[in-house]
Amino acid sequence: MEKMIKLFKVKEKQREDTENGNARGPYNKQTAGELRLRKDITELNLPRSCTISFPDGKDKLMSFEIKIQPGGGYYAGGKFLFSFQVPSIYPHEPPKVKCKTKVYHPNIDLEGNVCLNVLREDWKPVLNINTIIYGLYLLFEEPNHEDPLNLEAASVLRDNPQLFKSNVKKAMLGGTVANKLSGRSFHGNHHINVINFSPQAKCENESC
Repeated sequence: MEKMIKLFKVKEKQREDTENGNARGPYNKQTAGELRLRKDITELNLPRSCTISFPDGKDKLMSFEIKIQPGGGYYAGGKFLFSFQVPSIYPHEPPKVKCKTKVYHPNIDLEGNVCLNVLREDWKPVLNINTIIYGLYLLFEEPNHEDPLNLEAASVLRDNPQLFKSNVKKAMLGGTVANKLSGRSFHGNHHINVINFSPQAKCENESC
């Protein structure tokens, strides 16, 4: 009788784990999205300046972080951290990507939202995580003022590249940058906001 009670408790615990998504071994059946993501990660071919980490452990594949350290351009010497949240129906939907490092960038707003075509209208199931990471890397090598989220940074990049370079350096060193715009459009608003940046993106190259 005692053995039967123990067996019942084991089975009950396994059932609860399965319902709560905490099962291990044969009780943790992977979704098609998890299987595809595991393949993507196995086949990653990252630039040397990009690294991947799993804050919640490597068994939690659907949530991970990418650190990008550009070797050239305006952002040389910086360190920028991105979080990836991969949906269960991946690759039919792209991951949700946020920049966790506050950055002065035309294609990344101050809330960490990222404007990247492969995360939006150009996403296709044949694309993969590697594609997204290279896209993020290129945003730092070649910031694009024609498709902005930060309109102020975009206008400065377009009209005064030297001032843009100076603003990037200030932001990466933890300084402040005057921002003439509020929100995501001009609307004739000339109010000056001072944006404070923390030195999370450390500028190690004085020429950056």
